[in-house]
Amino acid sequence: MKIILLYGGKSPEHDVAILSAFSVISAVYFDYYQVQLIYIDKTGQWVKGPLLTEAPETDETLRLTWDPTGNVVEGFSGRVISPGDIKEDNAIVFPVLHGPNGEDGTIQGFLETLDMPYIGAGVMTSACAMDKIMTKYILQAAGIPQVPYVPVLKNQWKENPKQIFDKCEGTLLYPMFIKPANMGSSVGITRAENREELQNALQEAYRYDSRALVEQGIDAREIEVAVLGNDDVRTTLPGEVVKEVAFYDYNAKYIDNTIQMAIPAEIPEEVMKKARDYAKSAYTMLGGSGLSRVDFFLTNKNELFLNELNTMPGFTEFSMYPLLWENMGLKYGDLIEELIQLGKKRYEQQAAFE
Repeated sequence: MKIILLYGGKSPEHDVAILSAFSVISAVYFDYYQVQLIYIDKTGQWVKGPLLTEAPETDETLRLTWDPTGNVVEGFSGRVISPGDIKEDNAIVFPVLHGPNGEDGTIQGFLETLDMPYIGAGVMTSACAMDKIMTKYILQAAGIPQVPYVPVLKNQWKENPKQIFDKCEGTLLYPMFIKPANMGSSVGITRAENREELQNALQEAYRYDSRALVEQGIDAREIEVAVLGNDDVRTTLPGEVVKEVAFYDYNAKYIDNTIQMAIPAEIPEEVMKKARDYAKSAYTMLGGSGLSRVDFFLTNKNELFLNELNTMPGFTEFSMYPLLWENMGLKYGDLIEELIQLGKKRYEQQAAFE
């Protein structure tokens, strides 16, 4: 069977996706699979690379080169294609794409149109989980605790910034965290200690989305639970992102590699159980399939607040998701195999409804 590895993407998280894709391809069982590289560059150009029958030694293999005119020319490792050209039988797509245009339901809808099986959450789940404001509403309906928040549309802020400031300051206390509604990997997220910083933070968030989320900042530990499954949902023991600073940004997470993790997290057993129960409930409520990583805040009073649900978590060698499953006895290669089987099963179940 062939795995079509779809990676890169038209997103600020493009480089993370390449690192994730290399880690994935390094763990694939090539005794059973071939891997077709399909790269999406930062402009949205689709490029078909080589068909791999063994794991590459470095991620340079994934950094394709091509003739920008679209011609097939010797000396390049890839060639420009139309997105629909990836369609083929006896293949499953692994969309290792983080952020907008990859994790928000757009690529999932395209693959549904092509009638191809793929790994991960479906259209609705991806779209809702990617949108932080929509996620808040759904989890609120499910009774899952969250920190106080204020959604802010760009047009509202432009028309009456004082009203927005008053609403935020009347509902929340400083510090606040300001996030684009549709983004991940801490891209565009800023901590604000006062009104001037709040204004700058909103301007930063609106670089990535026309909708922003202002959340109450709390003194808390960051706890994460990995989820795996379709109908039969499994969770891991929680892990912890051990913070040495107030906030880890994109560079700290993926470029400088200054993140430290504790797996499993040193937390009370009842908190551990509650985190796993909330993770499973959130995943089920959003209609999850395949995989997700569910992130929580844990206060010094052992209050647990669900932060977000990530339907295509990082798969780099530094990433929490595969490490959490490794701690549960599921090694990386077996995790990839399970995800493939879950994707095939979901496709078959959908076909039975048609």
